[in-house]
Amino acid sequence: MGLFRRGPKRDSRDTPRDPAFSFFSVDEAALFRGQVREAFAEQGLEVTLYADMVTDSAGRQFGLGNLAAVCHNDDRGPRVWGDLARRHAGMVLRTMDGPSALETLPPERIRAQLYPRVISEDSLDPQAFGYARSVAPGLYEVLALDLPESVMMLTDEALEPLGEIRQLRDRALNNLRGLPVEGRETVKEAGGTRFEVIVGDSFYTASRVLALESVVRHVTGEWIPPDGALVAMPFRHQLAFHVIRDASVVPSLNSMAAFAASGFEDTPGAISPYVYWWRGGTLTQLSAKEGDGLRITVGEDFHELLERLTARDPRDPRDGTGPV
Repeated sequence: MGLFRRGPKRDSRDTPRDPAFSFFSVDEAALFRGQVREAFAEQGLEVTLYADMVTDSAGRQFGLGNLAAVCHNDDRGPRVWGDLARRHAGMVLRTMDGPSALETLPPERIRAQLYPRVISEDSLDPQAFGYARSVAPGLYEVLALDLPESVMMLTDEALEPLGEIRQLRDRALNNLRGLPVEGRETVKEAGGTRFEVIVGDSFYTASRVLALESVVRHVTGEWIPPDGALVAMPFRHQLAFHVIRDASVVPSLNSMAAFAASGFEDTPGAISPYVYWWRGGTLTQLSAKEGDGLRITVGEDFHELLERLTARDPRDPRDGTGPV
């Protein structure tokens, strides 16, 4: 999975856009939905198409947002949308029609496949996930069961037979720390920007912000200092971080804010378009949308940190000069 995505040659942005999925033109959306209908038909299921979902005769609903984003971001273009739709339809129906893993797997096996996931507030049903823990404004941590073809986010009812929530979360965090780092890329620019990005097919790559100390230790071989780190989780397959040590935090913050906003757009599993200050496991939001652009908003604590680092480090963070 690449760090910066280059899309396939597609209809111009000047062409009329689809109301539900604006990254598609009207013609592309019609092609996409037609491929979805055919994919379900090949599975023996006739569906009714709506703007952002399909339904079957039993009233079951199948959302199309994630599949649409996957197709949009596949650099092979529309020629593979049919294959992606068939794979998606098969996986969804096998998951829905088969026995629940909660009924077939022993409790200890479930605990061994339990992971925490960071999701946006838009993906959360507060009635079903009363145990969800807020990790930042608009972001929550839930527990998920990792299965060969799917990820099942577990409700209060599903977790109740498995044990006490705190113990389940501890087990899930240990499982998260044990995951390998699939890929790593370094963003380094002349202006002094430097941050690391871990990428991977795992649905828990971005959620590793919950175990950032182990990630940073694995990737850099060093511990996070008391000043903490900048982090961004644009979507589920990326986690970016900059360990705060000197005045390079200033250009890195600006670059990471743009990186997060860009990576968040039109992606499957979008989490957050913002950059955060991680300190002792607590996340403080540092960027926000302002019209069509971004603004950096820092509180008193982070402002004092910036003043201390820039006073201590004679480098000009704008050009990266000075002693290293």
